[in-house]
Amino acid sequence: MIETTGSTCPLDHYLAMPDTSLDERLAAAKGELGRRAVVLGHHYQRDEVVKFADYRGDSLKLSQLAASREGAEFIVFCGVHFMAESADILRRDGQRVILPDLSAGCSMADMADIGQVEDCWEALEGLGLADGLIPVTYMNSAAAIKAFCGQHGGTVCTSSNAGAAFRWALERGQRILFLPDQHLGRNTGYAVGIPLADMPVWDPFAPMGGNAADRYSTARVILWKGHCSVHMRFLPEHVDRARELYPGVRVIVHPECRWEVVQKADAVGSTEGIIREVVGASAGTAWAVGTEIHLVNRLAREHPDRFITSLDSSGCLCTTMYRISPQHLLWTLENLLEGRAVNVIRVDDQVRDWARVALDRMLSIQ
Repeated sequence: MIETTGSTCPLDHYLAMPDTSLDERLAAAKGELGRRAVVLGHHYQRDEVVKFADYRGDSLKLSQLAASREGAEFIVFCGVHFMAESADILRRDGQRVILPDLSAGCSMADMADIGQVEDCWEALEGLGLADGLIPVTYMNSAAAIKAFCGQHGGTVCTSSNAGAAFRWALERGQRILFLPDQHLGRNTGYAVGIPLADMPVWDPFAPMGGNAADRYSTARVILWKGHCSVHMRFLPEHVDRARELYPGVRVIVHPECRWEVVQKADAVGSTEGIIREVVGASAGTAWAVGTEIHLVNRLAREHPDRFITSLDSSGCLCTTMYRISPQHLLWTLENLLEGRAVNVIRVDDQVRDWARVALDRMLSIQ
């Protein structure tokens, strides 16, 4: 659910302002709000916005930090919609979560609609497979999908703990329904020893998911047909090209990349894992990084003593994250100063409760 209150100064007025004119007003608004508002900036966010963040990180880390921030009435999440929902699931009583631009969604999260997931489950139930089926959803999913997993004995995972979540699920059932990113699911399943042939893809737009019924009875992991538009762009030939251009380069990629790309890389890691690996490397080392371009460029700028470049020379921008601009952030903060909270994201109470069950299960997995 989204709560939007009126503003005496419309957003269009702010969007007409040039970026270069906003820094002083942003700093002043943040200063005046003080600890009442905490600004969160995802790693993929543009530099003009993330420099005003109180915390920088991935969605789960940011949500946890905001919930623990003393005195924070407002959580201003400079990310995308599912991140703001996650912050609302984990927030303390009395906190309100704000998404500065409601059009900042996530194409991957949108690829798993709750109605489609329920239809899939019903079809698998009709095949007699639901009793041994454990749903696991990636953090990059809607609150309703997290709640579905909570209600059906499943859990949530991040890209860094997906392996542990898979092992947990397979101790409790015969097979996993993994949502919504097929590539993270395939890479994780393969890493824990599941053959590719045992991981069919469920296409929500095809009858019976696009497979014969007996294909699912022998499956260990059923992969939802979803993907990240940024990480899908990286191809095996990009790895080959990087090695030709930069002899001795180390290739590190996100597990949302295709299986073929992950197999060719020197290392694979979550966003936080990539940062740790590159930041902890020796001066003079060379890195080709397969993830969102804002993060890659920021790493290169902050660590000039090593060579850091994108695995794809054309760059891979998260366009929905980019929709949150300094203008949106300023509009949000100045409205708070005038006593108005715009674009408040609130998850339905029942959905929030079941989603919290799934998240708590994830946090208990060792």
